[in-house]
Amino acid sequence: MTTPTVSTAGLLTRAASFAAIKHCAQRRKDVDATPYINHTLAVAAILSEEGGVDDAEILAAAILHDTVEDTEATLDELTKLFGKRVASIVGEVTDDMTLPKAERKAKQISSAAGKRREAKLVKLADKISNLRDIARTPPANWSLTRRQEYFDFAAEVVKGLTGENQALDTAFTLAYEARPK
Repeated sequence: MTTPTVSTAGLLTRAASFAAIKHCAQRRKDVDATPYINHTLAVAAILSEEGGVDDAEILAAAILHDTVEDTEATLDELTKLFGKRVASIVGEVTDDMTLPKAERKAKQISSAAGKRREAKLVKLADKISNLRDIARTPPANWSLTRRQEYFDFAAEVVKGLTGENQALDTAFTLAYEARPK
């Protein structure tokens, strides 16, 4: 099945709408319980505005990057709605939620360098967004030690993602420098 050709704006608005519906009941863990969709849109904005990424399919994948991992959405559904490339990028950045947390984290680190360029960009923007959120509005129940551990974990993942986009590499470094102390 082929996906109908749509404009860049059409693809991005469909992705945003789909993600908003799928994440509608989800909230971030900060004190304000920020709507989760803000995170997925922030990842796309980081790619576009800071990284200069203008590939609509990469931006759509950024908006959709957590739908399979955190909702009942499937890769088959994304393929039908957004095409094979978008679904493939999302699949490549999706954690296997059947694995224990420690194993998922270790796999993120070990698999980072082997990802395709598009997936590396989305994963890097995701880590930038997460670090900024944790520094600015941390999860309500996260201790200083837990926040610092996340920063260190993100840095380990990002070691395998750098070199694809200098502006995003720099943005990550700056976000990491805001590490809670």
